[in-house]
Amino acid sequence: MVVQNKFSQYDKVVFVTGGAGFIGSNYLNKYVPRHAKYFFVNIDALTYAAKKENVTAAKLSNYAFEKVDIRDAVKLERLFVKYHPTGIIHFAAESHVDLSIKDPNIFIETNVIGTNNLLSLAKKYGIKRFHHISTDEVYGALNDKRGIFTEKSPMAPRNPYSASKAGADLMVMAYYETFGLNVVVTRSSNNYGPNQDTTKLIPSFVSKLLRGEPVPLYGKGENIRDWLYVEDNIDAIDLVFHKGRTGEVYNIGGNCELTNIAVVKKLLALTGRDAASIRYVEDRLGHDFRYALSSEKLTNELGWKPKMDFEKGIRNTLAFYKTIN
Repeated sequence: MVVQNKFSQYDKVVFVTGGAGFIGSNYLNKYVPRHAKYFFVNIDALTYAAKKENVTAAKLSNYAFEKVDIRDAVKLERLFVKYHPTGIIHFAAESHVDLSIKDPNIFIETNVIGTNNLLSLAKKYGIKRFHHISTDEVYGALNDKRGIFTEKSPMAPRNPYSASKAGADLMVMAYYETFGLNVVVTRSSNNYGPNQDTTKLIPSFVSKLLRGEPVPLYGKGENIRDWLYVEDNIDAIDLVFHKGRTGEVYNIGGNCELTNIAVVKKLLALTGRDAASIRYVEDRLGHDFRYALSSEKLTNELGWKPKMDFEKGIRNTLAFYKTIN
């Protein structure tokens, strides 16, 4: 006999952890209205990097918010009992490299133990799909301008943040191999766009430049990142959540490699500032030189490609931060 509950009218009940943060809120804002037959539960601890106001889709009837820390297994289990979820998209994570260097503990607690709490409950309550959101940083660094990371590249994290994410990735795959949990993992390159916390490079620099303040740039600004507009990322995430092969990892790259100094110069031009606004500061400990991801697997299997070019994406991002500065 099928047990009925008040959410049985929905095709799926999806837990979205970290949904008040940057990528999670963008996902909810686009896909809560698009998946009207799903009920979404946003589970967020509302740390410094998250705001309930980021979720404009909160007014819709197929959305609920629960302020719960994923480190708290007892409170998490109450949500499983209350909502009877069928799927989980797990965005929640501590993600600031500089903070992980100052205090690695919270990164282990949230990214590894918190993820294991979710996995354990997903196993216990028969979750049909567990989608773990990871990062290109688990692969470590490319030391020159050649080469690119694929899903077959070994994980070689170089700071406490990326090590904690690699640990979470391994736990996710262990639950697949050991318990048969239906999991997928996506690893994306550097995201930018609306709702990103102002401790991250682009929103931090935009906010400072709009206020007429100088911006601190590590070293000579020669480190290279692959930039991905957040909407392209969430489109890939939704696609993998629905159609990705169980037990597989999919890279999501922006195909847009830029040095940090090139990004800063673009921001200077867009805000009417000049090179006098740059303050070169001592380089970060263990600063990875270059990240670059191949999305060939995702493109070949599911047909995804990034749509937003950097020129338009950075203008969209600047327009957003002008409204809040």
